[in-house]
Amino acid sequence: MFVAKYRKKVLFGRLRKEVGQILRQLCRQKGVELVEGHAMKDHVHLVLSVPPKFSIAMVVGYLKGKSAIHIHRRAHGLKQGFTGKHFWSRGYCVSTVGLDEKTVREYVRHQDDQDHQAELNFNL
Repeated sequence: MFVAKYRKKVLFGRLRKEVGQILRQLCRQKGVELVEGHAMKDHVHLVLSVPPKFSIAMVVGYLKGKSAIHIHRRAHGLKQGFTGKHFWSRGYCVSTVGLDEKTVREYVRHQDDQDHQAELNFNL
């Protein structure tokens, strides 16, 4: 899971779709399989199949770093000068998946429904 800087709700509309395209493209470039993915308004959940030749930290760093550059180019029209610009927060959440991969994939796929239900319960 990657979280947008300061947990701002910036992933919606056109940018949300573009983030998905960017992450799929970056995964293909590294030979990482993007099994499941879902962008929320302030974070992204990914289920990845990472080849053993890569460390998880390297793959996550690559995806966050390169996607931030692509996002700044597309959304803000910047061509250069990315020093000091941030899109993702520091850190990430990772868990290895074994026998419960189906459960994790379902969770990622239906994240919108679960968040909406939690909001409704909170507002009661």
